[in-house]
Amino acid sequence: MVAGETSGDLLAGLLLDGFKARWTDAQFEGIGGPHMQARGFKAHWPSEKLAVRGYVEVLRHYREIVGIREQLKTQLLASRPDLFIGVDAPDFNLDLEASLRAAGIKTVHFVSPSVWAWRAERVEKIRRSVDHVLCIFPFEPALLAQHGIAATYVGHPLANVIPMQPDQVAARAALGLSADQPVVAVLPGSRQSEVQYLAARFFKAVALIAKARPDTQFVVPAIPALRAAIERAAAAAGVQDLVKIVEGQSHAVLAACDVTLIASGTATLEAALFKRPMVIAYNMNWISWQIMRRKQLQPWVGLPNILCGEFVVPELLQEAATPPTLAAAVIDWLDAAVSAPEKIRHVQDKFSALHVQLRRDTTQLATDAIQKILEG
Repeated sequence: MVAGETSGDLLAGLLLDGFKARWTDAQFEGIGGPHMQARGFKAHWPSEKLAVRGYVEVLRHYREIVGIREQLKTQLLASRPDLFIGVDAPDFNLDLEASLRAAGIKTVHFVSPSVWAWRAERVEKIRRSVDHVLCIFPFEPALLAQHGIAATYVGHPLANVIPMQPDQVAARAALGLSADQPVVAVLPGSRQSEVQYLAARFFKAVALIAKARPDTQFVVPAIPALRAAIERAAAAAGVQDLVKIVEGQSHAVLAACDVTLIASGTATLEAALFKRPMVIAYNMNWISWQIMRRKQLQPWVGLPNILCGEFVVPELLQEAATPPTLAAAVIDWLDAAVSAPEKIRHVQDKFSALHVQLRRDTTQLATDAIQKILEG
């Protein structure tokens, strides 16, 4: 298995629970993070080695990433595992899967590359590279079938983990937050490049929100590898005393908050499953942004908006993601909780319907599909 970043590690860890229950003597190894390793996964490299987004950003790490892939490919061709599962990270995994499949090793990709949102040309590479795709969104198998790619809808693992009605009071108590003051969750990303481009903007927005709404509490979940960078960004913006930085605990933070200021990515879907209003933002290297924008197929970038087919929550991207605009969008949600509760209910209703749609017995469906591939 290869999971290339924090979100992939989380999803793969949840799958491993089902795999280990079904195949009790199986061994799992490759590239993974702490969630996978806690379940007995042998990680030859940590998942954060692959946690790079953006064309220019990848170029800076290209030699190291390609070197890791070549070493892993050599190992796998020598040991010939019964199955390879690439968890997301399509730029790394699809090329590796193509080489393994050509050598007769069965390959599965978990989390379909979002060819329906951008980079539609990747569908040809998917067809060459994988025996089967495990899809987390219900419309994907039919789309892939049009291109001759076998796929199974297994639902989203987190939809079973995150409760339909999160306990906000308990989450605030666990994090040491006041129960009767508004809470803003600040999530500037789980990659170093995201923190580099977003944290300063987010924390300058925090300063503006705090000035307008002094009673607001701010909490930031940080993965251990990025905590120091996040702390430095908070200090540079002069808000180190305003924000509570906690290690991990992103689900507790999302359960506790009233609104989240959040980097576009998998975390936005988690926020939607917690039924939280949000302001989705992103900023990256200008060249990377120009390339990605040309490959975009949908008017939305944030997963919650894409899946709902409308701008349920605002998106502030690239030059629009300024501290004043970010702060104003967050304050709009805080104000709505008092003056326009129907606006909050609309978001909650949309995200509740999405939650129901994504909730399936993911591990059972995934292991059933994999069993057929192993027998096939």
